[in-house]
Amino acid sequence: MYRFLLTPRWLAAAALTVAASVVMVFLGNWQLHRYHERSAINARIDAADSATAVPLTSVLVKPDTPGKVGAMPGKDKAWTKVTVTGHYDVTHEIQARGRTVDGNVGFEIVTPLVLADGTAVLVDRGWVPPQTGDATSAPVSSAPPTGEVTVVGQIHLTESRPSGISTRDGRIDTRRVSLPHLADQIPYPLYGAYVLVTDPAAGYSAIPIDHEDAWQNGGYAVQWWLFAVMALLAYGWQARKEAHGERPVKEKVDRVQAADARLTAVPSTRQPE
Repeated sequence: MYRFLLTPRWLAAAALTVAASVVMVFLGNWQLHRYHERSAINARIDAADSATAVPLTSVLVKPDTPGKVGAMPGKDKAWTKVTVTGHYDVTHEIQARGRTVDGNVGFEIVTPLVLADGTAVLVDRGWVPPQTGDATSAPVSSAPPTGEVTVVGQIHLTESRPSGISTRDGRIDTRRVSLPHLADQIPYPLYGAYVLVTDPAAGYSAIPIDHEDAWQNGGYAVQWWLFAVMALLAYGWQARKEAHGERPVKEKVDRVQAADARLTAVPSTRQPE
């Protein structure tokens, strides 16, 4: 009954179905990997609230070249709570424009913190609104404390898609905190990640840390696996229809019309009375 499955047409259909199903399974596995990856990030974000801060130097590799960025940490180091001691260098302060907090557009103020060994780490001290209602107008922010300070914050990986760098009101002005592109503006060996202050000073708003949408990836994984199963079931369903002669309606109509045409073409053998 199923010998037709060995015909070239059905063998090609079987190969295509299996190949498509394998690809869908791999896509589902990749989405599952992204689900676990994003879930781990969310777990680190949640755990950081109650975690004990560890020294910055125990998480990041010490840089050794002035004006250059040291080794960048992996994603598993993101949002680790750290503590670091040094003094702020306001002469190389950075204002990152176009940053949104609670639906309001403003600036993040990022200041180099110089450690005792001469290296530096950028510290995001928080968000401030623009000076006027215009989101592009310069912000007004209080200066950081002078002298030696100890900062507690979370590791923030460098941002991608760097933007142009300029100077405004004595500050470095940019759109994104991209360390490789900012490094040549900082005259110190710069650590490969920056620190997001968890408890900003008065006048600054804390930068919210958004959770990753891990469940979206989990849903996509299940979806791809279901597509793989459906492709195999569709092939089996078509094969069963073929085996049991369940042709499409048009094919049946064509057969009936052909039979009628043959009957009308046969001459009558009955003699007239």
